[in-house]
Amino acid sequence: MMHLSNLTSLICLAPFVAVPFVRVQDGRATQDTLPAILSTEVPLGLPAALGEGHVSDATLALGRRLFFDPILSSDRTIQCASCHDPEHGFSDDEPFSTGVQGRKTLRNSPTLLNRALGSSFFWDGRTQTLEEQVLMPIENELEMDLSLDDAVARLAADESYVAAFGAAFGQGPSREKLSVALAGFVRRLWRGDSALDRFRQGDHDAFDAAERGGLWFFESRGGCWRCHTGPNLTDENFHNTGVGVDGEAPELGRAFVTGIDADRGAFKTPTLRGLSQTAPYMHDGSRATIEDVVEFYRQGGHPNAYLDERIAPLDMTDSDVANLVAFLRTL
Repeated sequence: MMHLSNLTSLICLAPFVAVPFVRVQDGRATQDTLPAILSTEVPLGLPAALGEGHVSDATLALGRRLFFDPILSSDRTIQCASCHDPEHGFSDDEPFSTGVQGRKTLRNSPTLLNRALGSSFFWDGRTQTLEEQVLMPIENELEMDLSLDDAVARLAADESYVAAFGAAFGQGPSREKLSVALAGFVRRLWRGDSALDRFRQGDHDAFDAAERGGLWFFESRGGCWRCHTGPNLTDENFHNTGVGVDGEAPELGRAFVTGIDADRGAFKTPTLRGLSQTAPYMHDGSRATIEDVVEFYRQGGHPNAYLDERIAPLDMTDSDVANLVAFLRTL
């Protein structure tokens, strides 16, 4: 497997001054393990248009600094990176993340990889832009629990941040510029150049026999491609698979946003990019391994009155399972 620094391509960022981080919950900070100089080349398999419309290097450097700084949490213990750790594919390795004062979130932290390709954000799609999305965890009482007014005031009281905002925007900290900087950084978290991308470009040796068998199952009898499609291997849509169903009553899911009863229990299709790094899986972190996820779909999900019509028991041999898991690990 290639290291994260080889798989994640970002626009080149200007150097920035690191700040000390303290995460009370486990006695360590979530470190910025990305390369100091980050590539501007869009990885194989992703749209070339991702490389267009750059924000400035200064803005990206500011967004990167903010992402790894606990200054945006009320008790200065939680970073954006606490729940979206680069070493875990910009997700969390726990079913639910730990916020300030040890509070637990209500959803598993999804990967931020390739969110530049997203059409809505959060598991229920409650926001339409990254600029909206990046601010909400700051104010969420289970996550960072800091009002945006207080966040801006903290940044304005820090001379180094005043200078960084000035370099990026020609003005001091504000809600708008905070969102632009954070979203600009997240928008550059790209992952591609997988074995699948190389195979699709004609490198038929990119897969071994088991992985090739998994691809054939994915694209044929498994029907996995119907939801996991496109360059980011997600339809960016919402489906009820039965995850989170207690008895026969699903969580609200997408219905929380739309108010449509038929959307009850539907959650966003996650990307499969970087899958081997982003366990546990599902919106509630209820599946610990890729094997667990495959077995869940093999059994046809969890029946309920709102189950997506695409979800049904799969005719899979144990060999099919092993092959599909092998393929998914290459992504």
